[in-house]
Amino acid sequence: MKLQGFAAVVAMCSALFSGAVLAHPDAAHVEAQNAWARASVPGQQGSGAFMRLTAKEPLTLVGVETPVAGVAEVHEMKMDGDVMRMRAIEALELPQGVAVDLKPGGYHIMLQQLKAPLAKDTQAPITLVFKNAKGEVSRLHLQVPVRMAAPAGGDAPPAQHGHMH
Repeated sequence: MKLQGFAAVVAMCSALFSGAVLAHPDAAHVEAQNAWARASVPGQQGSGAFMRLTAKEPLTLVGVETPVAGVAEVHEMKMDGDVMRMRAIEALELPQGVAVDLKPGGYHIMLQQLKAPLAKDTQAPITLVFKNAKGEVSRLHLQVPVRMAAPAGGDAPPAQHGHMH
């Protein structure tokens, strides 16, 4: 029994140091890969978080919760004529089995009114809130690595699979 507990701790530490995103086991049926949040500097009020989401069933991303920012929203950036515009969106559809990228210049998590700078090589707790076709709400709790730029080659291993709650 003690050996199993030790193995679990070693696995968790290994995941943390490899830059993996850790998801709690009581989460939505969504896999998050290559997640990262952009590091900020003192006085900077906003930053972004990015990842690839793949839903195991049709879901809608309807919210974001985090203690690191006063406001956390799903945003999209798109061309409006000759101008790139960013705006909050109320929901982002996640079709079953289709990878949806949240990335710079597209859909992303906007963190505003930062409570402290996001320091490089730390973790930012971010919870994604989903609704399924029946209107049932689930959450995916993540510890997202803070970096200066996206992980090289997108080689970060996937987060643990979660379950509805």
